[in-house]
Amino acid sequence: MGLFIEEKLDLYEEIVNGQASIAVVGLGYVGLPLAVAFSKKAKVIGFDLSERKITEYQKGIDLTGDLGNTELHDCSIQFTSDSNNLENAKFFIVAVPTPVQSGNVPDLTYMQNASQIVGSKLTKGAIVVFESTVYPGVTEDVCIPILEAESGLKCGQDFKVGYSPERINPGDTTNKLENIVKIVSGIDEEALETIAQIYELVIDAGVYKAESIKVAEAAKVIENTQRDINIALMNELSMLFHQMGIDTKEVLQAAGTKWNFHHYTPGLVGGHCIGIDPYYLTYKAETEGYHSQIILAGRHINDGMGTYIAQQIIKMLVQYKFDLEKVNIGLLGVTYKENSTDIRNSKIIDIIKELREYGVIPKVVDPLVDQQQFQQEYGFELTNMSELNNLNVIIMAAPHRIFTDLGLEDINDMYDQHQTKVMIDIKGIYDKAECEHFGYRYWRL
Repeated sequence: MGLFIEEKLDLYEEIVNGQASIAVVGLGYVGLPLAVAFSKKAKVIGFDLSERKITEYQKGIDLTGDLGNTELHDCSIQFTSDSNNLENAKFFIVAVPTPVQSGNVPDLTYMQNASQIVGSKLTKGAIVVFESTVYPGVTEDVCIPILEAESGLKCGQDFKVGYSPERINPGDTTNKLENIVKIVSGIDEEALETIAQIYELVIDAGVYKAESIKVAEAAKVIENTQRDINIALMNELSMLFHQMGIDTKEVLQAAGTKWNFHHYTPGLVGGHCIGIDPYYLTYKAETEGYHSQIILAGRHINDGMGTYIAQQIIKMLVQYKFDLEKVNIGLLGVTYKENSTDIRNSKIIDIIKELREYGVIPKVVDPLVDQQQFQQEYGFELTNMSELNNLNVIIMAAPHRIFTDLGLEDINDMYDQHQTKVMIDIKGIYDKAECEHFGYRYWRL
């Protein structure tokens, strides 16, 4: 143990002085910003199994859209898809996806594969930190045994492990990596201190030292679960108020005048965090013999919102006597949230699928999305903005800045001025009265 303590105490200095490298395994929306941030302070190896990603990053092309090509081009990261290049690393950060399988069962394949790769390159004195969102126990019960088996080393004696959940918000230009408090945890006090010290190199807001790895894992998974449940409540209220002929946004604005009212709004809950993470917690709860009630109820509501919105659109089309096979609809934005390029688990796809079930084929536009990737993922083609003309219906689904900067005057030019004009403003970004001034039949959650 004494030998490790001596090495451990030197690891921070080795990294700062460029004698040891940090390896970031998984270069998506979480791993890439981390790698770039650390590269300003230390030697960084950026590893991803996707050769396409590595090739684009080496060219200075930011596939995430969050950093910008200039910052990526100017960084000093050694991008690689060859695991042999990880041999020089002493501090590993694993930031790989944790999706769910059929039946909403956690899929730990990426975590297991990453643990095998890292484990095969571990040396004495190294530290491995996992950032992927998981249920409490995954780091110690799933990942550590793989690291030990692959390396032949003993955790706590030869190498250390920690967990520091990601809190990156893709597309958010205000809450960025460096100004969000970072939760850190370690297998023991020694690991915790070094992990905290290294993260403090790039986190201006500081770190919060959790009491254990399981506490840090649980903290992350409930952050998104709490948000999911609150949005589910707003979605249920929205459906109720529509039945009653009451505008939900107006209700929330009125209720929001009370000092302790919590400000949530209805909407589609997709992406790779909020729409996924609660299932990790409920899965773990089931294994412990506890059957979730509120969490799964919230998930049920949120998972059904895309279908609900599409059905409301169909009702309006019937009400205004449109021919469902000939109605001209433009749908703007397909990413799971505005100002992001991420199409994973986008609930807007549910709207498109449900409309198509009724024979309604919308023109789908999203300049932020790679058309080839979108078609491969979902089987639909994207349309150019120039083709949005003589529309009967506009669905503002993901209100990117590129859309909202147009203004209602420009939006109005896309409509067929001789027929009823329907505006489906899912997130309620436009002023209802102004839309009605333009003659729109306006609907929002």
